[in-house]
Amino acid sequence: MNQIGERPAQAGIDALATGVAMLDEALEFARVNPAFCELIGVGARRLLGQSLSVLHAEARLEAAARHVLEHAGLSQLDSVALCAAPGKECAIDFLVSANGGFVWLEARPVSATHATSRLSESLRGFAHEVRNPLAAISGAAQLLRQREADLQKQQLADLIQSEAQRLANLSERLLGARGDLQTRAINVHAMLEHVAQLLSAERRDIEVQRDYDPSLPALHGDPDRLLQVLLNLARNAVEANARRIVLRSRAEAGLRNSNGQAIPAIRIEVEDDGEGVPADIQAMLFEPMVSGRASGSGLGLALAREIAREHGGDLHHQRRNGATCFVLVLPRHPGASR
Repeated sequence: MNQIGERPAQAGIDALATGVAMLDEALEFARVNPAFCELIGVGARRLLGQSLSVLHAEARLEAAARHVLEHAGLSQLDSVALCAAPGKECAIDFLVSANGGFVWLEARPVSATHATSRLSESLRGFAHEVRNPLAAISGAAQLLRQREADLQKQQLADLIQSEAQRLANLSERLLGARGDLQTRAINVHAMLEHVAQLLSAERRDIEVQRDYDPSLPALHGDPDRLLQVLLNLARNAVEANARRIVLRSRAEAGLRNSNGQAIPAIRIEVEDDGEGVPADIQAMLFEPMVSGRASGSGLGLALAREIAREHGGDLHHQRRNGATCFVLVLPRHPGASR
């Protein structure tokens, strides 16, 4: 496919094996190629001049199209469900971009290796690059710990060293087999307290409130990966200028396995009073390379949801009484949801 800004004319896109469609500013189909029509199961005559809504696709596709039209850039959407005609249900991977006032959709069949997501693959390069800096940080923290007489500063050095080691372990796993969870029993509230401790060390001006259910049993999961999810959520709240962050835990009755049976689960919420999620990206918030900040990588929430689903759970966003709330639901045992 040509680079963004070098789109082929109609004759050129007709020859491509990749499905390509062009939408005008009203998000109506202006061009489609045969590969696109074949993928979605309808002819060009049914699409040309029609709104994107004719595909009856998930809302995140239209949200992505509007976002790139207004803000440029591109969005990658995996496994978008759509039904352009009765009996023509399908799932398609889309790359959505904008050029010259038009939105371009590049469509491909969902990869058979979708379980090894593109996100995981892209993170392997990042993991490789951060190993050496993390080793240097850990070594420097150890030296500071040895030379510092102040107990509080010793504790901060210990915290730096333990966090560097945790991230080094995560990096090694990203470079290896992502599917192997290192599970053990986890005290949910000890994990949340670790998050609170890190927040307090980084930003003393933010109020951290606890709203725990003390009766909750242990959660079985990979502690490093789940801690990474919670830290991503908490730091997103900080970057959204939150002044108050609530860490909440509850029992969850709404999680069901593949047979529709209810399974024991735990719900962890990270709620904040920050600026919230921009309306134009809410429908595609968990997609790779989608961010509400100009400096954001668009990987944090995508990785967080991937980790939640590795455990058989999920991660959702809610707007609740003017506050932003991310809800992490996890089975007490990762294999229970299968």
